[in-house]
Amino acid sequence: MTKQTIITLPGDGIGPEVTTVAVDVLKAACRAFDVEIETIERPFGGTGYDTDGEPVTQETLELCKKHKFVLLGAVGGPKWDDLSADLRPEAALLKLRRELGVYANLRPIQVYPALAGASTLKEDVIAGTDILIMRELTGGIYFGEPRFTTEHKGEIWSVDTMKYSRSEIQRIARKAFEAARFRDKRVCSVDKANVLESSRLWRKSVEEVAEEFPDVELSHMLVDNCAMQLIRNPKQFDVMVTGNLFGDILSDEAAMLTGSIGMLPSASLGDGNGLYEPVHGSAPDIAGQGVANPLAAVASVALMCRYSLKMEEAAAMIESAIRSVLDDGYRTPDLFADEEGTFRSGTTEISVRLLELVKEKAVV
Repeated sequence: MTKQTIITLPGDGIGPEVTTVAVDVLKAACRAFDVEIETIERPFGGTGYDTDGEPVTQETLELCKKHKFVLLGAVGGPKWDDLSADLRPEAALLKLRRELGVYANLRPIQVYPALAGASTLKEDVIAGTDILIMRELTGGIYFGEPRFTTEHKGEIWSVDTMKYSRSEIQRIARKAFEAARFRDKRVCSVDKANVLESSRLWRKSVEEVAEEFPDVELSHMLVDNCAMQLIRNPKQFDVMVTGNLFGDILSDEAAMLTGSIGMLPSASLGDGNGLYEPVHGSAPDIAGQGVANPLAAVASVALMCRYSLKMEEAAAMIESAIRSVLDDGYRTPDLFADEEGTFRSGTTEISVRLLELVKEKAVV
């Protein structure tokens, strides 16, 4: 049996609860293929600040870079809202992404048949939706300089800078086209080229990359129209590629197509490193109540198996277990709608069933 070490950063709120479930499922699935998963856990985010006086230590960052593969729970909460920007939990997340160089954020939006009725949209609109959102993660307005708040002529004003280079745009575009070759061979690039100079460079740079992929169809869409089209006709999209800010907003909107943001996993990749995390927040209002939905975190470790551990069979095993749990009617409160054949379930109950299913599939 071979060994693989991953770093776990449970973080804040429900982060530790969903991370525990995800790690248990990951270990069980990998063990079926003679791979033993060892974990090194470190405080991170608000918990990191409480423990170490800063949201992430250099030691933690070095461990993440050394072992390359990281599972993150969630960060943030009202407890830390009054801290300075460099000490807030979110600062740790931005620093981690930058240090790991994980510029390509993959957010699969898949509507499970069992949850087609859980969305607030009509079932016939969302059934069969399968979108891969490719979000650029280490550039754009979240990292651009200058950024500051100042006072001028008695007025306080702030500046944030949206900045992209041709090379930053083209490396994420290339990832999108490569992914599309294994799907329906369509890429929709989302920008605001009618207004923003950075978006005009974005569009031109993506078109240059498209010439390398004559077998993949490229289309462009303005971000405001895209936000509307995701609700009107989500099945028109295959792979969507966009910048940091637009991708952040659009993927959260798209998450609701699946019935709950608690269903959305993510993988952030770059330079051989992988950062995996559920898209949902820390949800401090339900932390410790045993009702958090762990399925996005579990789906995130399936992505870890696929993209970093190169264990496709283990990834498929985990994803099959998720589908079976949903088909069997298990629903955490964020998904529960009192439909026939479904029942309200807690985090532990779903964890137990997932592990049973993984072990059953391992025997088969």
